[in-house]
Amino acid sequence: MKSAILTLLATLLPVTGALAQRPAQPIHLIPPPGVAVPEADQRALHTGVDRLGKRADALKSNPLYPDVAIFQKAVRYALEGNEFFSAEEIFRAKELLRIGNERATELEHGTASWTKEPGLSVRGYVSLLDGSVQPYGLVLPTSYAPDRAHKWRVDAWFHGRSEMLSEGAFLWDRMRNPGQFTPRDTIVLHLYGRYCNASTFAGEVDFFEALDDVKKRFNVDENRILVRGFSMGGASAWHIGAHYGTDFAAVAPGAGFSETKDFFGYTRRNEKLTWFEEKLLHLTNATDYAVNFFNVPVVAYNGDKDGQKQAADVMETNMAAEGLTLSRVIGENIGHAYTPAAIVRINEMMDALAQKGRVSYPKEVRFTTWTLKFNRMRWVVVDGLEKHWERGRVTASAKDDHTLVATTSGVSALSFVMEPGASLLNPSSKVTVTLDGQSLTVPGALSDGSFAAHFTKTGGKWGLASADEASLRKRHDLQGPIDDAFMDAFLNVRPTGTPMNDFVGRWTEFERDHAARLWRTQMRGDAPSKDDTAVTDADIAKNNLVLWGDPQSNKVLARIADKLPIRWTAQSVTVGDRTYPAATNAPVMVYPNPLNPKKYVVINSGITFREYAQPNNSLQVAYLPDYAVVDLTTPPDVRWPGKIAVAGFFGEKWELVKGDGQ
Repeated sequence: MKSAILTLLATLLPVTGALAQRPAQPIHLIPPPGVAVPEADQRALHTGVDRLGKRADALKSNPLYPDVAIFQKAVRYALEGNEFFSAEEIFRAKELLRIGNERATELEHGTASWTKEPGLSVRGYVSLLDGSVQPYGLVLPTSYAPDRAHKWRVDAWFHGRSEMLSEGAFLWDRMRNPGQFTPRDTIVLHLYGRYCNASTFAGEVDFFEALDDVKKRFNVDENRILVRGFSMGGASAWHIGAHYGTDFAAVAPGAGFSETKDFFGYTRRNEKLTWFEEKLLHLTNATDYAVNFFNVPVVAYNGDKDGQKQAADVMETNMAAEGLTLSRVIGENIGHAYTPAAIVRINEMMDALAQKGRVSYPKEVRFTTWTLKFNRMRWVVVDGLEKHWERGRVTASAKDDHTLVATTSGVSALSFVMEPGASLLNPSSKVTVTLDGQSLTVPGALSDGSFAAHFTKTGGKWGLASADEASLRKRHDLQGPIDDAFMDAFLNVRPTGTPMNDFVGRWTEFERDHAARLWRTQMRGDAPSKDDTAVTDADIAKNNLVLWGDPQSNKVLARIADKLPIRWTAQSVTVGDRTYPAATNAPVMVYPNPLNPKKYVVINSGITFREYAQPNNSLQVAYLPDYAVVDLTTPPDVRWPGKIAVAGFFGEKWELVKGDGQ
């Protein structure tokens, strides 16, 4: 694979003055630079992109518009980003434009043949996050027919690391390669995952958006959705299975990684992370969620000579600590690949698990989490934690059809929720709920089997609670850290005014451009942006707002500055009782938007992993917590936006807390 060994200096060239004078740091950037494209081919491709773009735009009201637009975007991104990695890919781009035009012609005539036939196909959807069109691949079984009354099993497949897997390369492969696993009577969903990020952040959202799109197009059996992947895709499967196991019938990770410190070698080299980086690893480490595999079957694979057997080894250790034994298939005399015998065995095991299907309402649930981002397992929902980034745990069971018993630790609010069709509880009987030895009586299940009961703990005692939507507190999808704001619709808001301090103004401009470049190269979208003067009430209602600049330069930030827990004036940045000179310091933070507390506001930050994380997917994690003050006398580099003078997590009510939440 062609390397791209560049330096951060190239990234910093647009900035002048002190911000650009930190020594250059060699770093392996992805995607690597492509080959030179002859001028004649460039002209032909630009003309083709423009033509298909206009045709696609005219079809935007058609629900199949993304199936056309994926081809135009693939070639456009390759042209704009210098992402043709061989002369062959230039030819392929012309073919992709041809196929896109064929599909456009069909839609213009009211047909769509690619949706009707079994076999390989590529589709697309429009992402809620940034409005970008994202591709995915399908393998439809030979038994598929559009009018067949059948609920389909779906196996989601996460691909391995490929630094040159542009949209074009993905589409080309997905139209020709069914992959190693094509179970009978099963739709196989191949995720692009927004390129090469091991399904973290926007890559994680891509899976759920693509799966939702498949559910709209096909009659999917919700209880027979399985998750599989190999290498980087194995890491994705570990991540999705450990954090979202409630949704799936089984998980089959192959190789990959399941945590960061041991896999990357921090532990071996005795390299120390900051205290907040250590805490933030609880967001992504599958090992910290090992007990959740009590509720979702998992079959791990690795070759006996594969260094990435480490992923299953550490998961096995962590599951054993929870009283669980990991099921493993090990390929003999092989490194980083499947053996034919292992493929057969894994297929047998996964077919059996698919036949059984997901048990939506088991009698016992064991669940752990460190954040309300991941707050549900089957019928158990954690609504509040005593302290984020410390373990919360619930073990709950239905002792009979009118008795629920649960023990908890680290949990401050809890719900038991069952949808229509559940049969755990008797509709004719009240339910006794015993929480940590304390018994409460609640109304029983409704006549359709559904049930919901909410509880909060105050002063060490549990009590009944009603749904709480108004109070300012950390809750699911509104709990931080900064990176969480980029897992939903967001809008960058550019300042149009004069900054309070010119030096800080230049830094925010650089960071805004840098964030947009990272989103483009690593998350494969164009970050939505508007001037502060153009932001509407509808924008505020729909989006997490990413505000760049300061309270003087950005009019939206000026509206909320006095409602934020960190104060920022022309003279100082104040965090509690600590003050930093505003001439050389700037805050970054995430907080519920005072103009719409159901959404976030972010100040001066994009996704927090930078170029440092690109060489190894296990490093593509959150680097900054809920807030930080950045000392700009140290310029940005491949890892940080400057020197971190202070950083921390807000408390459970989004307040500043002693010790910054350590």
